[in-house]
Amino acid sequence: MNPFELKPQKADKCFTSWNKVFLKPYDKNEVDPYTRLRVILMSGTEFESVRFSHAFSRACANNDVRRRLAVMRRGEQIQQKRVAGLKPANESILEHTIGYEQLAVDLTANLALNEGNSYVKKQLDFALLEDFDHLYRYADLMELEKGGDPHRLVGDYTEIMPGRPTVAEYRHPYDDVDFYINGCLNDVKTKLNINIITAAEQQTMNFYMNVGNLYISPLGRKLYNEIAMIEEQHVTGYGCLKDPCMSCWENLLMNEYTECYLYYSCYQDEKDERIKKIWELHFEEEVAHLHEAADLLRTYEGKVWQQCFPEGGAFPDLLKFRSQKEYVRNVIKNSVRMTGVEEGFEEIDKLPDTFRYFSYNAKINDNIETVGTHQVIEKIIKERGEDYRIQDKDHPIRELANKKADNTTVGRVKGK
Repeated sequence: MNPFELKPQKADKCFTSWNKVFLKPYDKNEVDPYTRLRVILMSGTEFESVRFSHAFSRACANNDVRRRLAVMRRGEQIQQKRVAGLKPANESILEHTIGYEQLAVDLTANLALNEGNSYVKKQLDFALLEDFDHLYRYADLMELEKGGDPHRLVGDYTEIMPGRPTVAEYRHPYDDVDFYINGCLNDVKTKLNINIITAAEQQTMNFYMNVGNLYISPLGRKLYNEIAMIEEQHVTGYGCLKDPCMSCWENLLMNEYTECYLYYSCYQDEKDERIKKIWELHFEEEVAHLHEAADLLRTYEGKVWQQCFPEGGAFPDLLKFRSQKEYVRNVIKNSVRMTGVEEGFEEIDKLPDTFRYFSYNAKINDNIETVGTHQVIEKIIKERGEDYRIQDKDHPIRELANKKADNTTVGRVKGK
């Protein structure tokens, strides 16, 4: 499939009545977990497109360009509202959060498995373990507060158990900044993966920033705010991978191509026939946006789209949500004790005692017993006798296998 070779519809065809925007939400008790993840993913993708378009418009002095951006952006807003409206009103903040973290785990694992750039893959694997641990913490909060059934939400696709303990994830900001990836030297799949994961993680960060102060229990409020700070670290790292040498016109084209790729992937992979039609509709609308972006690039920068897509513009292998339990286990086994060191990664035990990670982490955690991500596990162990997990077999790290104690030293304290 090459979206550049398709005949686009008129850009204003997406303008429609509210009756065609507010559609029937999915049934949270019947929906396939991966359908829920696609809804979250595409809502976040639209958020990123709108965010970039506004930033571009504010930095542009040409009102003719601003008008064309406004038309495209209005279409993106309609799409975002249609996708976001698929979430039912009876799906709680915490249930929605479990979906966010399952998306972070299974999306990241699927991207990493098909990533050819070893540096990008390391960043994906590194953050994967942290989102995996967040899923575990939120699931235990849900079980503690009797706020839903984590197993029903994730299905049999994703295990729930500790990853790199959240208390170990707080690094000095210097060590979340990555090298950027030169777009000219990397294939379209790498550029797509960077765009996709940055948008997905930014949506998660924004969601936690917005709902952290709305959560009803003090423990839940602590959990959201603490994990939101890790999402900030992830967005910093992933955002640094994007090529800063790309112009606004090139970024606009890449964003629209990413949306085309994702909607077509969702359309091909979706099981729910009603929602499948939404993905198809949005793909057709995004093809129009892509061609408009290509025309803007040619008109105002004198470049043709082929210069940005020397491979020809055909989609690489589509994104397919598949369970990646063994892949996640292997990443845990091989890198749970890693931390960031400037643009790279290193095992905790190999760092000097004076390295800034240790002083920064100690300052953030202060009294570890009062940290929310630790308290939630300690509290559920006290009430149930053990934490809440969904495991197919024993944990791959011996120190994290104990269900009756929350480990706060793996990946944080040398020699542990």
